[in-house]
Amino acid sequence: MNDVTTEPAPVLFEERAAGGVSRIGIATLNAPKTLNGLSLAMARLLDAQLATWANDDGIAVVVLQGAGEKAFCAGGDLHGLYRGMREYRDSGSRDPRDNVYARDFFATEYRLDHRIHTYKKPILCFGHGIVMGGGIGLMSGASHRVVGERSKLAFPEIAIGLYPDVGGSWLLNRVPDRAGLFLALTGAPLDAGDAIRAGLADYCIADARRDETTAALLAVDWSKNADDDHERLSALLQSFAQPAAAGPLQRHAELVAALCGHDDLETVVAAIASAAPDDAWLRNAQAALAAGAPGSARLGYELQRRAATLSLADTFRLEYVVSLQCAAHGDFAEGIRALLIDKDRNPRWNPSTLVEATPAWAETFLNPPWAGDAHPLADLRADTETSA
Repeated sequence: MNDVTTEPAPVLFEERAAGGVSRIGIATLNAPKTLNGLSLAMARLLDAQLATWANDDGIAVVVLQGAGEKAFCAGGDLHGLYRGMREYRDSGSRDPRDNVYARDFFATEYRLDHRIHTYKKPILCFGHGIVMGGGIGLMSGASHRVVGERSKLAFPEIAIGLYPDVGGSWLLNRVPDRAGLFLALTGAPLDAGDAIRAGLADYCIADARRDETTAALLAVDWSKNADDDHERLSALLQSFAQPAAAGPLQRHAELVAALCGHDDLETVVAAIASAAPDDAWLRNAQAALAAGAPGSARLGYELQRRAATLSLADTFRLEYVVSLQCAAHGDFAEGIRALLIDKDRNPRWNPSTLVEATPAWAETFLNPPWAGDAHPLADLRADTETSA
């Protein structure tokens, strides 16, 4: 007998009959051992299936969820990106487009995220457990975003030498009380109540009622009119929702607004560093900023400034350029090495201080390696954007 080991599919797709003649499409990220970290293969599969369901008149609602109890999606495929960065470095190339994995991964991921933001049919995302980085990219554009009592959302990229991408520059600009900059600089986690306050989630439903909520979807007589079905899904989720207590971001909203209310990054960082908080959440945020990459702080700040006047599509195009440059010559590889490869947690950042990470330094990451319409995301249309 041949001992054949079959790898599980990275994303599971199913369709379930609902009321009338409608169906519910369910996509499940299926890599629980890696906390459903988003790989290139997963992103390709998801994007293709969402496109198929968008054109299927029988599909009324799409559900996006993650396998296992620990996480919806803890971020992107850092191991794959690290291998690609090593191969690119060893090739001797100076053209960031020659980092094949990063080039394809970020283009596919951002295109998928934009598709979710602009999807006409309702998409329900269960953001249970850990939802970070690339997980927020998937969840943030869904029309109906559910968190539970164990949900933990964050943009922790400063710890790995990146910046809040996946549209994070655009999303964090819209967080009230200037808190988006604080979240980018510190990677501070959000619980259910704070995620809703930040505009990254819509409903808090107890984790124990997730299956019950899904079952209720199947009993609805969906109209297959997208506007009507959005309203029906909203009413259904509201019937399961529970109040979410204010988390630390809300409890410290006045302080965070004051810390981030200055006109330049250096003063903001100094204000956060010199604060004397009596709260573990704030102290951990301080420590994360102190240990994080100064270049990431600068890039996150500069990109939020630019995204304030950009469409989401243009933000994805800008972030794509910066992400390719980060994979080519930034701190991204060093951050992954220190956290996941050698696990010494002692990254050697370059630039090593914020004084060195100047606006002029950041400008070198904003230069596209192609002209005009040759951008791989040139066809993303701002006029299809519906999410706020």
